[in-house]
Amino acid sequence: MPLARLHSPDDWVAHFGETRKPAAVTIGNFDGVHLGHQKILRSVMERARRDDLMAAALTFFPHTARVLRPTEAPSLLQTIDQRLAAFEEIGIDAALVMRFDANLAQVGAEAFVERFLADTLRARAVLVGPNFRFGHRHAGDVPLLEALGGKLGFEVGIVSSVSVDGVVVSSSAIRQALREGRVDDAHKMLGRAYSLSGEIQPATGQGRKLIVPTLNLRTQQELLPKNGVYATETAVGGKVYRSATNVGIRPTFDGHTISVESHLFDFSESFTSGPMEVRFWKRIRDEHRFSSPDALREQILKDFAQAREFFKKK
Repeated sequence: MPLARLHSPDDWVAHFGETRKPAAVTIGNFDGVHLGHQKILRSVMERARRDDLMAAALTFFPHTARVLRPTEAPSLLQTIDQRLAAFEEIGIDAALVMRFDANLAQVGAEAFVERFLADTLRARAVLVGPNFRFGHRHAGDVPLLEALGGKLGFEVGIVSSVSVDGVVVSSSAIRQALREGRVDDAHKMLGRAYSLSGEIQPATGQGRKLIVPTLNLRTQQELLPKNGVYATETAVGGKVYRSATNVGIRPTFDGHTISVESHLFDFSESFTSGPMEVRFWKRIRDEHRFSSPDALREQILKDFAQAREFFKKK
């Protein structure tokens, strides 16, 4: 069943009605929907199926840091649509996407639980991570949530963190890995290759004439991997092609704006528009300025060989 996407308590009540089913719920930003998030969301789904509850997620847009700490707000791993698509894939029934603004930020911890969890979602089980905080100035913690659950009729479940190679999986750790070009480490923490999605962007044709043909991606995602060349897969036209992708400014041609350009192997189509997704598997090298287009082309052919070799071993 498709994920129900609601945007206010009134929307929730109008959609599900006064006799709506109680819910198993989790709460958070869930940027990236990484392995730790997936563990919590699957726990919610399993609890809902066991006790005949609705599997629900309460999330926020924009990211809470954009309001609480705007100068420190992170570049996001996903758009809200990608986040919700991940909820749906896991099996969550409904998401309440609350607009996070100054008014919501002022809601106290107890009022937040009473208004949104108890009254709107009719929570019977609330599952969160061990460091969960909520309410104005993050005054609420897990012991307070448990106390409120005892009063309001819901059970609190604590879902332990996930570690990979000795590192606790978090959105922050994934962002750091991507900023350093460690897409393989990001893959381990996400449980999938990090991907950028968006639309094909018409190019100038310079690359096709002088170097190799590419498809350029225009994406709304905020966090790009570190500039460089990567072994990737590119989904376009309903198919997935192995590819090599450059993230950068094309310094050999005195570029100044960042682009994401993919050369697709064994690809003969001609697309100038439409959806496109690039999945990053392995970093090949840094981006460099070359002495001439011919020197760049020579290096690019070596990059292609390296990418093909990676996929042979994958």
